[in-house]
Amino acid sequence: MAITDVSSDISADLGLRFLGVGNSQAHRLGSSAAVLEAGHRPWLLIDCGPTTLEAHLETYSAPPSALFITHAHFDHIGGLEGLYYRLATATPRLPPVKLFVPVALITVLQRRLADYPCLLAEGGSNFWDVFQLIPVSDGFWHRGLHFTVFSVRHHEHLSAFGLALEGRFLFTGDTRPIPEVLNRYARRGEWIFHDCGVEPNPSHCGLDEIRTEYSPDQCQRMVIYHYESEQAAEQIRRTGLRIARRGECFDLQPLSVASAAPSLEIVAPVPATAP
Repeated sequence: MAITDVSSDISADLGLRFLGVGNSQAHRLGSSAAVLEAGHRPWLLIDCGPTTLEAHLETYSAPPSALFITHAHFDHIGGLEGLYYRLATATPRLPPVKLFVPVALITVLQRRLADYPCLLAEGGSNFWDVFQLIPVSDGFWHRGLHFTVFSVRHHEHLSAFGLALEGRFLFTGDTRPIPEVLNRYARRGEWIFHDCGVEPNPSHCGLDEIRTEYSPDQCQRMVIYHYESEQAAEQIRRTGLRIARRGECFDLQPLSVASAAPSLEIVAPVPATAP
């Protein structure tokens, strides 16, 4: 099946805005989450940690209409409970939010969020009532675009996943180095948004590993997020790598008009009603 040509419609004006860039301990940097925008309007939220819903409401004046979940650690799903409450109690009732979830994570989400008895004190509502659950394996369609989903290395096998849009970007989610994945899904000059802290651990990439595991070309296209502090961000930046800042939007312009080294466009949050 052919991938939709996105260069001739509104999706040519794509951007990725970070609502938060911190790891699970860096509360002041916000929970790591990003929004794929088209024409500065939100199309797809990636992850929903404890601070994400509030940041989305402040930026777009509306809750998300579609989400992709990379993995089920609380700093990436902790905002789903708050989103459930907002949707379940809204008057008038809001449309169900599309929730794209890798198949391997569905049982985990059920146990961590949906199994809790009587989510509303008034009763009469299930967690999944307000969501349109869309199980995904290798990819999914959303707004005429085909997204690729791939497994990453996050301590346990098949516990975390990344997302890619051919010709535009690859978002790793939380991961150890995955050069083989980038060689396959980011070989056309795509932006690479990569989890990284200063020090490595069994679930996350460390700064030194970026230079040893990835090619100079990949490092040139890379933007680092999910770091542990402002001091860590500065240390990463001094190595010559880009870092994502909370509220920054990266212009994912088509390859046909992109320069050899993609440029950063910082766009101030623009309140907008979700389509």
